[in-house]
Amino acid sequence: MTQPFLPFALPEIGEDEIAEVVDTLRSGWVTTGPKARCFEQDFAAFLGGEQYHCIAVNSATAGLHLALEAAGVGPGDEVVTTTWTFTATAEVVRYLGADVKLVDHDPATLNIDPAAIEAAIGPRTKAILPVHYGGLAADMPAILDIARRHGLKVVEDAAHALPTTCGGALVGTLASDATVFSFYANKTITTGEGGMLVTRDAELAKRARVMRLHGMSRDAFDRFTAKVPSWYYEIVAPGFKYNLTDIAAALGIHQLKRAHAFQQRRAAIAARYDELLAGLPLLLPPQPAAGDLHAWHLYPVRLTDEAGVTRDRFIERMFEQGIGCSVHYIPLHLHPYWRERYGLDPAQFPRAQHTYERIASLPIYTRMDDADVERVAAAVRVALGR
Repeated sequence: MTQPFLPFALPEIGEDEIAEVVDTLRSGWVTTGPKARCFEQDFAAFLGGEQYHCIAVNSATAGLHLALEAAGVGPGDEVVTTTWTFTATAEVVRYLGADVKLVDHDPATLNIDPAAIEAAIGPRTKAILPVHYGGLAADMPAILDIARRHGLKVVEDAAHALPTTCGGALVGTLASDATVFSFYANKTITTGEGGMLVTRDAELAKRARVMRLHGMSRDAFDRFTAKVPSWYYEIVAPGFKYNLTDIAAALGIHQLKRAHAFQQRRAAIAARYDELLAGLPLLLPPQPAAGDLHAWHLYPVRLTDEAGVTRDRFIERMFEQGIGCSVHYIPLHLHPYWRERYGLDPAQFPRAQHTYERIASLPIYTRMDDADVERVAAAVRVALGR
C-alpha cells in the first residue's frame, strides 16, 4: 500500500485547547477579552515575571509594525535587517514610510551577520531588526553592542524562536527594545494566526496597546465589562486593527504550557535527523551554543557540490516519494519589489545567494513519530541517489 503523503508541517492541537475554545464560544466573549488577557499574563510569567509587558496581536507582522512604530521609526529613517527572511520582516518598515537596508547572513549560523550590520549603518539608521532564523538565536550580544555604540533601537523578529535561549536567557528577555513572536499554524506553538509583542519599556508597551486597536484610549474589554456607564473613549492616534481574539488566545493558553515539551520533541527529531543524514553530501543545520536551546522551528539542509542534484530536483524527488519540503527562504533581494525599489543584485549578497540555491527544509513537527523521521531520511537518500 502506498504510504500517505507526509506534509511539511502540521499543528498539534490537544483536547485542552479544544475545550478552552468551546468554553470561549459558550462564554459570549469571542473577541479580545479575558482569554487574551490571560494569555498575555501567562506569557509574561513564562518569560519570568510582570516586568515583561506582553501584548497579544493577530500576527507577528502586526507585532513588528507596532513595535517599530512605538520605537519611533518613521519617514526618512532606515532599518537594517537581513535579506534571509520572509518579507514580513521588511515590509513593516515600509508601512511606516522608512527604508530597509538589507544585509547578508553568516553562512555558519544562517543568521544576520553582525559585521554586515555595522558596515550598513549610516546617518539615517534608526533601528536593527535581527531574525532568529529557524529557531537558532542570532548573535545578540554583538548586535546589542552595535546598537548601544550607535544609539540604535533593536526589535527582534522571534517568529521562529519560542523557546529559544541566547547565553542562557530566553529570547524575549534580552536587552532589546522589543521582541515579537509568531503563533502561525506551523510555528512552535500556534493560535492559528497570532503573535505576541514583548517589551520591558512601559511607554513602548502603552503606545503599542493604544495603536493595536484603532488608537482608542480604552479597549473594548474595559468598556463593555464595566459595572457603570463606560461608553466614552477618545481616538488619540490613527491606529490599526491588530488585536488577538479570545478564540485564538484560548488555543495559546494551552499551547504555551506545552512549549518546552514541544521543543524537546523537535530537538529529538533534529538529533535523529543528524544521525540518519550524517555522511551524505549535505550541510546539516547549525547547532546552538553549549547550554542554549534551539526551538527547531525549521530543519534546513544544504546540498553540497557533491550532491549531484539541484535543489529544485531534490525537492521534486522528495515529493515524488510523498514527503513535503519547502524553501526558507527565497531571499528578499530576489523578489521584484525589493529588487526594484533598492536596485538589488545577487552579487551584493553572495552568501545568502549561495545558500538559497542549495537549501531545502525537511519536515519537523511534534506530530511526526519515529517512523516518519526514518521515512524522511530514507527519502533523502533516494533523492540524492544514495
